[in-house]
Amino acid sequence: MRMLGKILIVDDNEYVREPLGLTLEFMGHTIEYAGDGYRALEMVQANSYDLILLDLMMPGMDGSEVLRQLKEDPTSRHIPVVMISALDDLELVARCIKLGAEDYLFKPFNEVLLEARVDACLTQKGWHDQEQKYLEQIQQEQEKAEHLLLNILPAPVTERLKQGETLIADSFAEVTVLFADIVDFTQMAAVLPPGELVSLLNSLFTAFDDLVQKYGLEKIKTVGDAYLVVGGLLDGQVDHACAVADLALAMRTAVSHFVWPSGTPVQVRIGISTGPITAGVIGKNKFAYDIWGDTVNTANRMQEQCTPGCILISQTTYNKLNTKYRFAERNALPIKGKGEMNTYVLENRLFAS
Repeated sequence: MRMLGKILIVDDNEYVREPLGLTLEFMGHTIEYAGDGYRALEMVQANSYDLILLDLMMPGMDGSEVLRQLKEDPTSRHIPVVMISALDDLELVARCIKLGAEDYLFKPFNEVLLEARVDACLTQKGWHDQEQKYLEQIQQEQEKAEHLLLNILPAPVTERLKQGETLIADSFAEVTVLFADIVDFTQMAAVLPPGELVSLLNSLFTAFDDLVQKYGLEKIKTVGDAYLVVGGLLDGQVDHACAVADLALAMRTAVSHFVWPSGTPVQVRIGISTGPITAGVIGKNKFAYDIWGDTVNTANRMQEQCTPGCILISQTTYNKLNTKYRFAERNALPIKGKGEMNTYVLENRLFAS
């Protein structure tokens, strides 16, 4: 089936361009005209064309210069250009082809040859446009996949997987781990309609996600109503303990704006610890980036020992924060698997960050 297109005819001689345009209109194409090279370039910038028929010999700016500018411009270089001229000069033909012209037609026009070359150029343009459409669709799908992957894995880990690494396993000498747990979630989950429960949890965790991003930290995962964050994991952040402490305080403030449908305020318990961990990607289906080690276990134990609304930190984290924050010291607590440990309740910053 013949492809029809929007064609720009560029010729300073109206007695040439208009009969040519009428012939092409009779074939079913849409035609526009430019009487010189400057006007042609303006029209190409303002409109979309499928083909340009360009006279070689024009005053002011000749066709070869117009062709050069068209092919150097990324927005117009894909438009097929057929040069037209009364000069039967092979050297000129070769020069135009080198500049990027798709074809060359001599005046007076042979209608059969004109139709064949116009059809060939429009077919070429159609294939190009279809290819670009497919490439754009592929790019959009790649961006969607990239976005989904970044929601699952930290950006540097995603990049390593893209580079072909099949085993991601790292050890870190010092990071700060935060565990947060919503108070009374299990009891509320038993009585609330699923929609209400999921909506509240989604709103709360979305607020947490925004805060994690604000403080330059890495969310690892959520498990039920538990929320796990690490600072200093991937970017060499030297003040990770302060960043995590600021996050904890901000999370506690954010939670104060939420209430259960019963009117009871939502509260959170937060535990923090600093130390070494191991991290890596595990699994084949629904794989995940996770962290392990004594520091992770200790942060979780801190959270379990919290009273509602409390931020409980270990000795190692306290050692990094004690000059910048206010604490309420607690007696040594028996921590499962650890024995008695000194713990501290983080209250607020001593001065603005």
